[in-house]
Amino acid sequence: MKTHLFSLAFFFFALVHGMHLDPKCSIQDQSSNLKVYHIYSPCSPFRPAKPLSWEESVLQMQAKDQARLQFLSSLVAGKSFVPIASGRQIIQSPTYIVRAKIGTPAQTMLMAVDTSNDAAWIPCTACVGCSSTVFNNVKSTTFKSVGCGAPQCKQVPNPTCGGSACAFNLTYGGSSIAANLSQDTVTLATDPIPNYTFGCITKTTGSSAPPQGLLGLGRGPLSLLSQTQNLYQSTFSYCLPSFKSLNFSGTLRLGPTGQPKRIKTTPLLKNPRRSSLYYVNLVAIRVGRRVVDIPPAALAFNPATGAGTIFDSGTVFTRLAIPAYTAVRDAFRKRVGNFTVTTLGGFDTCYTVPIVSPTITFMFSGMNVTLPPDNLLIHSTAGGITCLAMAAAPDNVNSVLNVIANMQQQNHRILFDVPNSRIGVAREPCT
Repeated sequence: MKTHLFSLAFFFFALVHGMHLDPKCSIQDQSSNLKVYHIYSPCSPFRPAKPLSWEESVLQMQAKDQARLQFLSSLVAGKSFVPIASGRQIIQSPTYIVRAKIGTPAQTMLMAVDTSNDAAWIPCTACVGCSSTVFNNVKSTTFKSVGCGAPQCKQVPNPTCGGSACAFNLTYGGSSIAANLSQDTVTLATDPIPNYTFGCITKTTGSSAPPQGLLGLGRGPLSLLSQTQNLYQSTFSYCLPSFKSLNFSGTLRLGPTGQPKRIKTTPLLKNPRRSSLYYVNLVAIRVGRRVVDIPPAALAFNPATGAGTIFDSGTVFTRLAIPAYTAVRDAFRKRVGNFTVTTLGGFDTCYTVPIVSPTITFMFSGMNVTLPPDNLLIHSTAGGITCLAMAAAPDNVNSVLNVIANMQQQNHRILFDVPNSRIGVAREPCT
């Protein structure tokens, strides 16, 4: 297959070659609004130095998603699960980052946002296996350790107490993380949050952990929502920029102020097996104007097993249970017409000629979300190949999750309104 050097990855890595060249990168966050950057944007230091070909970039993102789906399923199952990949290391870091200021005096960290995790964790001084950028907790006058007797110590995974301080261990995708439970002032935009509880990482192995830490936007007791309930009232929204955006900056809006008033919503569902995940009721999928025939069990929410549908900020391409995906794919192919279909890695609906894509509509309880071609297709600008940017969920796990991923969320305002138990979606250019 011909390699197209002007690629999706090239959009990420090569339009601007550094933070200092783009004045937008120095714009400060304001009020309770934070800029959201793609990890491969001009404002991110995490871009690979060498641009990848389009095929290489897609295959790498697919590998990341495959492992993340297994990771999410392990969360549902309530067990540790480290996927093994042959031939390459899998990077499972979430796709979008925000600036956070930690400590006194403040130190800026670029933290990944992850709606499927709760606690924040940050690499700290003398961390073994961490990147070169760490939070120097020794220099912060407001930093303190959390004791074993604190209630927060019971809320972290696998807590241990070698002394008076609380420590814990967790797995994140293919990484193992050891951290001390700590507190310090965390400033998001212009909002200081004193005594924020987070994990101060002392050791990490593997390549899955975000290099400068993670900000958990789940619903659990140590998440940002829970720790800032009085400030943000367990409400936030984000708008994720398209891969094609020249600015690569969306927004994370914290709190009820400024959230869209007219927005379509669907109820949040509660799963006691994994209360932090954002489950919704996906009842049907429409390709063009026709609802496709999907076995109800492929979409059904099952709190006993954890099966169902979630919104996730860290998965790139939407994954559907095999019966649901097969039905959608076949309907899509039929609507596109009688063209030869080829494959690219895990994508099985690709074309080497220009196509006219039908819309795809996710039909939730009380809300329909119709996606235009920009949210459905990945294609090289050279015009060599175009693929439907969805795939089947891995079937080697007990609880198959349908995941509405970030490519399908791009250029939409996604509202997470926990007090009113709902998720909202509205079209919005996220540049």
